[in-house]
Amino acid sequence: MARIGFVGLGNMGGPMARNLLKAGHEVAAFDIVPAALDRAVEAGARRAGSAAEAARGAEFVITMLPAGRHVREAWLGEGGMAAASAPDAVLVDCSTIDVATAREVAAASGRAMLDAPVSGGVMGAEAGTLTFMVGGPGEAFARAEPILRAMGRTVVHCGGPGAGQAAKICNNMMLAATMAVTCEAFVLAEKLGLSHQALFEVASKSSGQSWALTTYCPVPGPVPGSPANRDYRPGFAAALMAKDLGLAEEAARSVGVETPVGAKALELYRRFVEQGGGEADFSGIIRMLRKE
Repeated sequence: MARIGFVGLGNMGGPMARNLLKAGHEVAAFDIVPAALDRAVEAGARRAGSAAEAARGAEFVITMLPAGRHVREAWLGEGGMAAASAPDAVLVDCSTIDVATAREVAAASGRAMLDAPVSGGVMGAEAGTLTFMVGGPGEAFARAEPILRAMGRTVVHCGGPGAGQAAKICNNMMLAATMAVTCEAFVLAEKLGLSHQALFEVASKSSGQSWALTTYCPVPGPVPGSPANRDYRPGFAAALMAKDLGLAEEAARSVGVETPVGAKALELYRRFVEQGGGEADFSGIIRMLRKE
């Protein structure tokens, strides 16, 4: 079993670290939030006093952090994790950040580094069914793949440094736009007197079918496990979806690509967040579309 340093034990990182422990790995954990670190220690992790201490002596070092600036500081800042890690360690950042920062940190780390953002939300993290989209050297990917499979069901090597982040933001742009129009369809159906179940039965078996509908249905009832049945508790928070859409639009501008549907999805999700929906699941945007 591997020695793993894990930094960032929030809603996603905490369950991911616990799944590594369940798989028999040795995990040295750190988080700036004491309660999050306490939960990891209770699950069997070793308490590290700093991010650098978690990285020291580990064969694999994993981060799950909020934004690019946190990733840059954690890996490259004073007392950073890259310098503290062993020269032959594989560094894995599972945060969702901009492509440019992912490439910058990988180049400056002096180690084999992978960007490996995830899809699947908190439910996927808890169940160990995440999808990992991985960018970086093939040799490092081959070494890290068994570790990632302890936390996820699907692990895809997408290409060189930054390719994992590129795949993640493209995927989430599609997801956000699909969820928004799925919510619009349910609101329209309500106004036309069509039941949620009827629309679900038709669309889920015809050309309207999508993951947003069949796995994450935005209304209570048809899919019992969806956040709609838990008063839209995330799941994947709307504020995080807005962040990812912003990263997608930033990337699109950087390469001169027009993404009008993605831009509209960003507009909708930013409005939902501004109206107080940021902590709700992203499927909760149906409430704004109903004008609740």
